[in-house]
Amino acid sequence: MIKREMYMKRIRPFIGTDLIKVMTGIRRCGKSVMLELIKEELKESGISPAQFISINFEDLNHTHLLTAEALHDEVKKRASEINGKAYLFFDEIQEVKNWEKCINSLRVSMNCDIYITGSNAKLLSGELATYLGGRYVEFIIYPFSFSEFLELYHSVVPDTPVHECFRKFLRSGGMPYLANIRYEEDPSKLYLNDLFNSVQLKDIVKRNKVRDVDLLERIIAYVIANVGTTFSATSLSKFLKNEKRTVAPETILNYIKYCCEAYLFYRVKREDLQGKQILSSNEKYYIADHGIREAVFGGNMRDINLILENIVYLELRRRNYEVTVGKIGDKEIDFVCDRHGEKLYIQVAYLLASDEVICREFGAYDNVRDNYPKYVVSLDEFDMSQNGIKHCNIRDFLLEEEWT
Repeated sequence: MIKREMYMKRIRPFIGTDLIKVMTGIRRCGKSVMLELIKEELKESGISPAQFISINFEDLNHTHLLTAEALHDEVKKRASEINGKAYLFFDEIQEVKNWEKCINSLRVSMNCDIYITGSNAKLLSGELATYLGGRYVEFIIYPFSFSEFLELYHSVVPDTPVHECFRKFLRSGGMPYLANIRYEEDPSKLYLNDLFNSVQLKDIVKRNKVRDVDLLERIIAYVIANVGTTFSATSLSKFLKNEKRTVAPETILNYIKYCCEAYLFYRVKREDLQGKQILSSNEKYYIADHGIREAVFGGNMRDINLILENIVYLELRRRNYEVTVGKIGDKEIDFVCDRHGEKLYIQVAYLLASDEVICREFGAYDNVRDNYPKYVVSLDEFDMSQNGIKHCNIRDFLLEEEWT
């Protein structure tokens, strides 16, 4: 089991406090494992497993607990047999009707420490914000980073050179379960296809009562094909019109929002660096796991420049950076990153194979006058840093603990 210390470091200060710890992220990204890691920490600190109450609401054995009242009664009954504080672990809590009322009641009436996971961003909106405003902390869990993938892949295929591991990562992505099937190509694709279908059906269609599933599938296919490419709802509407589907831009935006709420896609806004304002059109979208893209759509190696961008974007989010696409004059910077005032600029390229490409990638920073770190990352093996702009091989960049 990978320790996922990046997340544990953030969660650890809140263990044992009365704040509700909420872990969200795409289905099967490792949220359940995070609950197990927290239990391990508690056991190491001297807490008895007899104090744990753990329920996974996707387990059919717990279908009788899918209402707030039933869950509340069951937890109260079990907790009455526990000496001291009870530690509650609820996996995929969104399956429980009115679960937020139950959680709030338990928080108020019991001596307990609560951990919950869910696969939808709306978990923390609406009623929950009303019931638990200021009483929870959220941690978004992502599929494996390249560093985590490397650790696990080496446990399956030891001594594989890093560059070969990265080639495998480009195709397979970072879904944790793939190690169980030894990263074999056909089983991995089948698993990722099934995972994608599950997200689409359970977390998008059913949750949002989508009637036009064909339209949703077309929109998802378009976004998957165009990860990391700026487009607008209007341009997608025109594309669909050519396919004999007339649909309003507002409907398209709603469907994409449902996908983002299920953590299938992440939206990145564009920022005018001169006017210091967020632009309202032509955003970019990245997929939660590029292995899903390869399994469902294919072409990761053909679109490698976009996949490298996707990988870097997710790494930035894992490290808690807020990310926008930077526009300055007629030039665009792939990622403008900010973490509590600590700023970073990143350009991503496949290979700096010609003077024209070098000029374009490094030239994106021509009008950026501040002294924050500026990077160009690519698959080139040689250091091409120039004019204070750092060039870095993308594998090395992803494996660095800190960027300065």
